[in-house]
Amino acid sequence: MPGFFPLYASEKRDYRGIPDVFGQKSRKVYFKMARRRKTFSSNETTEHSLHHSVKDGVTYSLMAGAGESYFTAFAVLLKASTAQVGAIATLPPMVASYFQLISVWLGNRTGWRKEIIIAGAILQALMLIPLALLPLLFPAHAVTILIVCIILYYIGPHLGSPQWGALMGAIVPEKKRGRFFARRTRYCSIASFSALIGAGLTLQLFDSWTVPYYGFMTIFLFASISRGISTWHLIQMTDPGQKKGARLSLFGPNILRRLKRSRFIRFSLFFALMQFSVAISGPFIVVHMLRDLHFSYVELTFNSAASVLFQILTLSRWGRLSDLFGNRLILVVTGFTIPFIPTLWTLSPNYFYLLGVQALSGVTWSGFTLSATNFVYDLTEPHRRAIYMAVHGTIAATAVFFGASFGGWLATHLPLSVTIFGMHLQWEFALYGVFMTATCVRLAVALFFLPMLKEVRRVRPMTPTGLIFRVTRFSNVSGLIFDPVLRATNTVRQAPGKMRRRTENSNSKQHPSSKETL
Repeated sequence: MPGFFPLYASEKRDYRGIPDVFGQKSRKVYFKMARRRKTFSSNETTEHSLHHSVKDGVTYSLMAGAGESYFTAFAVLLKASTAQVGAIATLPPMVASYFQLISVWLGNRTGWRKEIIIAGAILQALMLIPLALLPLLFPAHAVTILIVCIILYYIGPHLGSPQWGALMGAIVPEKKRGRFFARRTRYCSIASFSALIGAGLTLQLFDSWTVPYYGFMTIFLFASISRGISTWHLIQMTDPGQKKGARLSLFGPNILRRLKRSRFIRFSLFFALMQFSVAISGPFIVVHMLRDLHFSYVELTFNSAASVLFQILTLSRWGRLSDLFGNRLILVVTGFTIPFIPTLWTLSPNYFYLLGVQALSGVTWSGFTLSATNFVYDLTEPHRRAIYMAVHGTIAATAVFFGASFGGWLATHLPLSVTIFGMHLQWEFALYGVFMTATCVRLAVALFFLPMLKEVRRVRPMTPTGLIFRVTRFSNVSGLIFDPVLRATNTVRQAPGKMRRRTENSNSKQHPSSKETL
């Protein structure tokens, strides 16, 4: 096909370093492959920062997979009670979340953004060392020491979280936001999955040697080193800086008025209440597997890894669908699936059945989390993003704390059987009652809030059925799994008919790049 060669010949820069001995046809193949290379920005500095951002996410995920994923198992080893396990899972994030507000105040006072992010990352990396050592040195106060260390551990990322969100919002192109974060999250999930497996096998090995504590010390040391590498990649990123006069005071006179009138605060309230309902049962899944079902560390690891694996398999697809069809539809479909996951844990203790439950959980949560994050970006303007993300994170973390506290109370007070409308219900484990309560609360939150969500960007129309088939690509299986979800989402789309027409009209008039004034 010699007629096409002059097109490539005009691009002289593509010929550099390509030996002529390969011939014309080979060079054409090289050029086509080069054109397929994924880039998210034509700006070289921005592309360099995005590249290091992905590597930062990967190494951070290695830390999370080998470190904080096993905090609950570490607490169980230290003989923590169910209430203490709930506190370990939720009190540190709640206390640390208020440092997001301090981060915004400090950023406004100093103009720092990248510096705050790096300082938080260093703190998090360092805190993993005393977290592993101090409980061994002071066994009488092991659980208390663990809680304090985890609080300091979480202060690091919360200190940098709003600044990181503002930084990423500034450098990631809006039209490619869904695909970039899907790609980044997919790589992060692969790293987290690998670290999760490796850490679980390490714990099993040390447990077979009857020294499980040293297994936890090993994986926490690895996690600390990984976070150190993550910090180096953060240092390599370039902060484009904020526009002059773009800073907004956290405690300004109009901040509360803006929040009350914004769709952002309504979405944050929905997200926080969903996190509250999730936290009722979420922190106790590991307790259920280790104490009630007597899973080994290997079984626990592969059960947790099943969820991460299916996140990896579906994240890129969720990202493309988010860019094409918007975030609202994904939030509706996944938001009506999430409530039923806790109840699925009560139907059978079979190990392979629970792997399937975790697979469904991974598919659903990957879509919900990605779309919720993108929805926050869509609802916020760049110069106000740090403040609103700090508010968003603080509300959510506080809700998680109260949800887990409520779940811990239920775990110690719920009976093993109840009679409702003359029907006697009895379950084998006390946590089953917690799981069923969580389902009811999640469903109530979804039914109340999801019909009120409106898409921010102008996107292509799509039905819930079409969205599900595009995610799973297994029409028969997905039809069986998601049939209740389809019925619920159809109700949301049809019942409030006026609301649906108003939403569609507003979306058709809205410019793709327009944002709500907050």
